[in-house]
Amino acid sequence: MEKQALPASSCSLVLLEETKKNPLLLSNGGGGYTPAASNGSLAPLAPGSGVGGAAGACGGPDRKAVPVPGPGYPERETWTRQMDFMMSCVGFAVGLGNVWRFPYLCYKNGGGVFLIPYLLIVFVGGIPIFFLEIALGQFMKAGSINVWNIAPLFKGLGYSSMVIVFFCNTYYIMVLAWGFYYLIKSFNSTLPWSTCDNEWNTPNCIEIFRRQDCNNGSFANVTISGNLTCAELADAQSPIIEFWERKVLNISSGLGDTGDFNWEMALCLIAVWVMVYFCVWKGVKSTGKIVYFTATFPYVVLVILLVRGVTLPGAYDGIMYFIKPDWSKLGEAQVWIDAGTQIFFSYAIGLGALTALGSYNRFNNDCYKDAFVLALINSGTSFFAGFVVFSILGFMAAEQGVDISQVAESGPGLAFIAYPKAVSLMPVAPLWAALFFFMLLLLGLDSQFVGVEGFVTGILDLFPGKQHYRYKREVSVAVCCSLCFIIDLSMVTQGGMYVFQLFDYYSASGMTLLWQAFWECIVVAWVYGADRFMDDVARMIGYRPFPWMKWCWSFITPCVCMGIFLFHLVNYKPLTYNNVYVYPWWGEAIGWCMALSSMLCIPVSLLYKLFRAKGSFKERWAHLTTPVWGAHQLEYMAPDIKSLSSLSTADDNKVIIFESVM
Repeated sequence: MEKQALPASSCSLVLLEETKKNPLLLSNGGGGYTPAASNGSLAPLAPGSGVGGAAGACGGPDRKAVPVPGPGYPERETWTRQMDFMMSCVGFAVGLGNVWRFPYLCYKNGGGVFLIPYLLIVFVGGIPIFFLEIALGQFMKAGSINVWNIAPLFKGLGYSSMVIVFFCNTYYIMVLAWGFYYLIKSFNSTLPWSTCDNEWNTPNCIEIFRRQDCNNGSFANVTISGNLTCAELADAQSPIIEFWERKVLNISSGLGDTGDFNWEMALCLIAVWVMVYFCVWKGVKSTGKIVYFTATFPYVVLVILLVRGVTLPGAYDGIMYFIKPDWSKLGEAQVWIDAGTQIFFSYAIGLGALTALGSYNRFNNDCYKDAFVLALINSGTSFFAGFVVFSILGFMAAEQGVDISQVAESGPGLAFIAYPKAVSLMPVAPLWAALFFFMLLLLGLDSQFVGVEGFVTGILDLFPGKQHYRYKREVSVAVCCSLCFIIDLSMVTQGGMYVFQLFDYYSASGMTLLWQAFWECIVVAWVYGADRFMDDVARMIGYRPFPWMKWCWSFITPCVCMGIFLFHLVNYKPLTYNNVYVYPWWGEAIGWCMALSSMLCIPVSLLYKLFRAKGSFKERWAHLTTPVWGAHQLEYMAPDIKSLSSLSTADDNKVIIFESVM
């Protein structure tokens, strides 16, 4: 039976006002309250204790007052429909990594065999933390910083996730700018990356080259512009690579050579930031509507591309290359590490955005069921996208007469080199190119604006009350977008790709996300209490989740996170571009500063709070790990109406807050 939120008495109103003056009054064990149960609910106060004059204020007969937000404290928004939340989570978590990273990892790590470690880590790491972040946001009704009022000593977790998501928002949008540029260029009768007669092409550009001709020694069969030998052809480049490196990136010699601005890319960057701003500026009421299109239309495009792909010659070979099992791969540690890192990337864990999305849920929403449904959609999309990608790559390999391993790529190489080259070989190439890049733009767009939403939510939660004014959200989103755009200007120069890779490799790397997830599990399971949080979840959804979640939070997931984290650390390799350019020492130093800027938030904040507190270590720990409840907990922990009506008049001078009975 679902617990109903009941009207609070005037006593609750007084407590709400006192809470806004001193939030610690509502913390478990603080301000006169005594711990009531293992879940940290509030126990009855003795007469005259705790809130001072609050007890007297509650002595009147008025028990029908409805709680209203205090002066300057707006009510927290909620999703218009629960489906808005689901679509937002799908839009955020299902992104470019599902399309351009998972298929490559699957073929590289043994095809269908890769699903064994992948699914295993989904159940011991992905789903438990995914559910934990959504449930935390829903229970605390706060963004990624204030949600850690559940254990204030570890509020550094919130600052850490804010730093990570800020870095993500900054560099991730460059992929959208590149995709938008390709989309515009797709509206030409001849795709500009399919020919060698453009101003950016070099004499080494070759449109068609069959490698087996040189391998067989049939030099005469090679028909190209100019009389080039096979030795000279080894240095030749395809038009798509020259379009990417010489036109889109116009790449310089290294990180220290910034070069000139690419004004076309700068305009594309402005365009996508304007799109993101108007998707987010009005909050979840507007975001929840936009994601219905941005999250669902990519699936329509994927289906269209799959239907087209499987009808092409060579598609069957490509798909079999994708799913053919290689059982020997299971014994390689790298396969398991790839599975773990892919899950943390694709599930968007540790960024704080899932917490922000969950905070707009109704208190009674069944987030446990939602977590499993969203995980199924996320992983299912990754596997489905593999069939789409490899059917096209199989066709491209057959057209060029090469093995599929020579055309299969991951990341930007797949999106901006392999796939555009494949569609250029199809009939009606501009149509398929436009469809693909429109899908790419939508996949990245909803991930981007939900990331911005998560960051802005965390910032606004820090400044409630007096700082609230009518256009606070609009101005905050504008400041966030403008700041990110200024940093992005370094990525639209000739050395911009080196800057982009630096952000991608260090700021939101596997190590930072694993470190964040490890501490989230430790704090909830061992500081706040796994059983206690399971009780809180039961209060929200009406039943206790399967104990597997508690076991994962307490033991399995932290071990998995720390194991993969240490593997990354031990096997660290310096960053390179195209396996040729090695970053200078000062470039790596900047990268490590970005990584440590988020990772050090947790220990530095913890030590700072401990040293600032007074008393013995035990007293400091007890005080700083005491949860700080919000006003909404009072409302949902209110007694039954019958219990209120049965109170004797002799008890009217007591402030009583009961634990709800499920």
